[in-house]
Amino acid sequence: MVQQKTKKGAVTAFAAAAVFLGFIILLENLSLLLPSVPNVLLPTSQLFSVLKKAAVYSLAAVSMNLLNGFTGLFSLGQAGFMLLGAYTYAILSVPVADREAVYYLYGGSAVNFSFQDMFGALFGSEGAGGALSMTLGVLVALILAGCVAAVFAYLIGLPVLRLKSDYLAIATLGFAEIIKAVFQWQALGPVTNGANMIKSFPTFSSFNVTGEGGKVVLRLSTFFPFLISMICITMICLLINSTYGRAFKAIREDETAAEAMGINLAKHKMLSFCTSAFFAGISGALFAMFVTNAQAKVFTTTMTYEILLIVVIGGIGSISGSIIATFLYVACSEWWLRFLDNEVVLSSGMKLPFLRSGFRMVVFSVVIMIVVLFFRKGIMGDRELPDLFKKRAGKEAAGK
Repeated sequence: MVQQKTKKGAVTAFAAAAVFLGFIILLENLSLLLPSVPNVLLPTSQLFSVLKKAAVYSLAAVSMNLLNGFTGLFSLGQAGFMLLGAYTYAILSVPVADREAVYYLYGGSAVNFSFQDMFGALFGSEGAGGALSMTLGVLVALILAGCVAAVFAYLIGLPVLRLKSDYLAIATLGFAEIIKAVFQWQALGPVTNGANMIKSFPTFSSFNVTGEGGKVVLRLSTFFPFLISMICITMICLLINSTYGRAFKAIREDETAAEAMGINLAKHKMLSFCTSAFFAGISGALFAMFVTNAQAKVFTTTMTYEILLIVVIGGIGSISGSIIATFLYVACSEWWLRFLDNEVVLSSGMKLPFLRSGFRMVVFSVVIMIVVLFFRKGIMGDRELPDLFKKRAGKEAAGK
């Protein structure tokens, strides 16, 4: 009976994900299907920019929640792992023909291959073969981006995971700042391009299907980050609901009791730390694709704080909460409140007070404070969306 319910839930979740992805494709291509659409549905509108960034940040937030929310390890190294993923993807994805132009300050790149070129030699670089080569090259580079971040997490975790609470947070924050400084070191310029950005690698728009004359016939630039993020978040959910996930939660509740139950603390902490870093690395690679470049100075401490804020607002220990909070956070900060930065002049010539550049962030901060005050455990607490539906169904059944 339990297995049947589990199977039914998995099928329902898969069907819901497929419908949602189909809706994203339809939404993105409405301007191609209809003669005229509202400006908000144009491919250059802020809506699609928000959706893409939210898809990237939701994976970063869920990966942080795995460590901070489900294992109880307070880490602030997320931006560092994202940086590793972004640079790994960028370095391995710039076509060989473009490397001299990208690394012009260093006379070329020390890495003289790309996965796209390697697969292009097998399947061809034109037409369907070129699309297949690009897709496989991107996927392999994304996986390696996560692997590099996980390897660094393992090496860092050996000493720092012995620390607890604030000390672990300070150590991981220091790691992120060191990594950022190292990647801007001029001596590593032939690999990382120093303090300059790396460009010319495949981005989200590279997945748009073009016809004759280079005209776009199918847009998939928003679909791709959603697909990758959903696959990765699903893998995290499966891990959390496995025996390893239950061990993570036991460590979060009481390390002494968990150890007494036979849970290997060092092993499970390391597993959680490396898994979180793996998916943070993939989110960093997706972020590089979103902004169309990789540059170390972008991955600041502020980025880590933003992701941590999203986790807290959504609910520490809630995957659904992290996803919902990500979309609300990105939409408010980058779209819905932008009108507050524009000066408004009345017909009398008087300017409305406060409405000027920067006021948007003031109001946004106030909104966050209100949410934190009235939702002490975040929007979802430690619950998931299916829990809410079950609770509602239970009340309806009791009412009958």
